[in-house]
Amino acid sequence: MTNTVNTADLVSMKDLGLPEDRCYVIAEVAQAHDGSLGQAHAYIDAIGDSGADAVKFQTHIASAESTLQEPWRIPFSPQDETRFEYWRRMEFTPDQWAGLARHARERDLEFLSSPFSTDAVDLLNKLNVRVWKIPSGETNNPVLLDAVWSTGRPVLYSSGMTDLSEMAELIELTRLRGIPYGVFQCSSSYPCPPELWGLQTVEVLRQTFGCPAGFSDHSGGIYAGLAAAALGANFIEVHVTFSRQMFGPDVSSSITIAELRQLVEGVRLVHTALRANPDKTTLPPQIEPLKNIFGHSLALTHDMAAGSVINQNHLTLKKPAGGIAFAERNAVVGRRLRVDKSATQLLSFDDFE
Repeated sequence: MTNTVNTADLVSMKDLGLPEDRCYVIAEVAQAHDGSLGQAHAYIDAIGDSGADAVKFQTHIASAESTLQEPWRIPFSPQDETRFEYWRRMEFTPDQWAGLARHARERDLEFLSSPFSTDAVDLLNKLNVRVWKIPSGETNNPVLLDAVWSTGRPVLYSSGMTDLSEMAELIELTRLRGIPYGVFQCSSSYPCPPELWGLQTVEVLRQTFGCPAGFSDHSGGIYAGLAAAALGANFIEVHVTFSRQMFGPDVSSSITIAELRQLVEGVRLVHTALRANPDKTTLPPQIEPLKNIFGHSLALTHDMAAGSVINQNHLTLKKPAGGIAFAERNAVVGRRLRVDKSATQLLSFDDFE
């Protein structure tokens, strides 16, 4: 497939309203709160403490997105007879959503939430969500997409249920509206095995669509995210849970808060390393002194008395540098010592007659 954009149409992180100086880490709560407003707020505090950039929820309004006929993806819930009832139990009121958004911003977190209906778009739009995140299952929902596009705000698309040609059509529609966009490599497999991570696809998406590209991680560990950062992902999204003993459909594909802290730390280190890109044509100033410490100079293989004549077999190299260099060995061979010389000391030209 050829590029769908030219260099004049490239989208930047700045166009998305996201920082350009780091790999952007989004911690996804999704339904981990299990319908508890208190749990949702607790996740915000835990994610704020982790150093992540954003907290993301999912805004479900059962009557606006689902029916009693919707099947379970995984029939995990003993308390909800239907998936419709589960979505209804996951709902918060507009005022409660406003409180979550306010709390997130107080913790210096970007507040994000994926809408699953036009009613959810309207609700989140009133909360001034700055960037839309469209989940994989909604990229084929033209009614929802039109509602999102009508806000004119940047959009991040997950590609878990969309091939390149389908994504190209979606991106073209987004570009025609003048809306900045980014794309996540994503595999809608929970948990996702390594053969489906698709890490190389991050760069394919960046090059194909001329936009920031990231990785939406459902692996249940930190390794995929770290690898994506090392490959230059602009943003990483990962599901979080307080414990792997928690209840919910996404626990097996989530990382704990402690692991989130590790991921954030690792991503920051990797990004610093990638940006630094040291020039190997010269050594860094802090490394140059080590050349002396770990260097070598001429020394004797054993103690020798004054008057001894030095030959090649008497010479070896020992640390540190700063004495007679190996290249100068011919200036030593055949000369006579004027002092007793220990093998524990470097040779000096002053040792010879």
